[in-house]
Amino acid sequence: MIKSIGTDLVEISRIEEIGIEKFADRILDQEEKNEFKLITHQNRKLSYLAGRFAAKEALFKCFKQGDKTASYKDFRILNDSVGAPYVLSTHTLNYEVHITISHTNTHAIAFVVLETKV
Repeated sequence: MIKSIGTDLVEISRIEEIGIEKFADRILDQEEKNEFKLITHQNRKLSYLAGRFAAKEALFKCFKQGDKTASYKDFRILNDSVGAPYVLSTHTLNYEVHITISHTNTHAIAFVVLETKV
């Protein structure tokens, strides 16, 4: 059964204005930072950050009834062997998380469906 949905749209230029490294330190956990450091192309770094930020904001929207104690680093978003994103978090242990992230040259969007485990 679907518990909630969340979506978020991010302008990539906003991240560039803040500063790539500063933004990465603010939203990425250590494992995500390790992946981020392997990216060499500047535009790819920006789209990675924008996508992760959009996804984490979408997750926060799914937990709109939550206790509001979660932080960006509480949600780890990695990619499986075929490149599909997945979420690791203690906040999602009781849920199946369906997530998709997409990018253009100027925006990143994420959509999350939180489903109760049967």
